[in-house]
Amino acid sequence: MSRPSVHPVEAPPVTNGGAQNNGPRVRMKDVQGMPGTRGGLVLRLCQFAFAAISLCVMATTSDFPSVTAFRYLVAAVSLQCLWSMSMALVDIYALLVKRSLRNCRVVSLFAIGDGIASTLTFAAASASAGITVLIGNDLNKCAVNHCARFESATAMAFISWFVASPSFLFNFWSLASQ
Repeated sequence: MSRPSVHPVEAPPVTNGGAQNNGPRVRMKDVQGMPGTRGGLVLRLCQFAFAAISLCVMATTSDFPSVTAFRYLVAAVSLQCLWSMSMALVDIYALLVKRSLRNCRVVSLFAIGDGIASTLTFAAASASAGITVLIGNDLNKCAVNHCARFESATAMAFISWFVASPSFLFNFWSLASQ
C-alpha cells in the first residue's frame, strides 16, 4: 500500500525590486494634538485651565455643597485638573527629550484616562446644567442663589470636556492604528 507524501515548500522571500525589505517599519507621522506634540500640550493646558476655572468659580460659592450635582462637578473637574496637568507634564517631557509617545501600553493608558476623565466631566456638567435650569427657570430663585456663578462654572466644565474630547479621540485613533 502506498501513502501520499507531503513535502512542504518554503515560500520565496518577499523582495522589493530584487532587494529584501529588512528596514525599519515606517511609522505614521505624529499629528498635532496627539500625545507628545505641541498641539497635544496645548490641548492639555486648555483642559486644565477650563477645569481649574470651573473648580475655582464653583468653590467660591458658599452654597454649592448643598446640591449633589454641584459637589459632583467639583469632584469631576478636580480629577480633570489632576489628569490634564499630569499629562501636560508628560507631554512637556516628551517634547524636551524629543521622544514619541507611540508605545501601545502608554497610548492605552492615555486613552483610558482621557475617556474616564472626559466622561465624568461631561456627566457632571450635564447634571449641573440641569440644576441651574431648575433653579433659574423653573423655581425662579436666582435672586437668592448664585445662578451666574453656577452657570459660568458649568459652562467652563463643558468647555473643558469639549477640549478633552480631541485628546481622547487622538489617543484612541493612535491606538487603533498600531
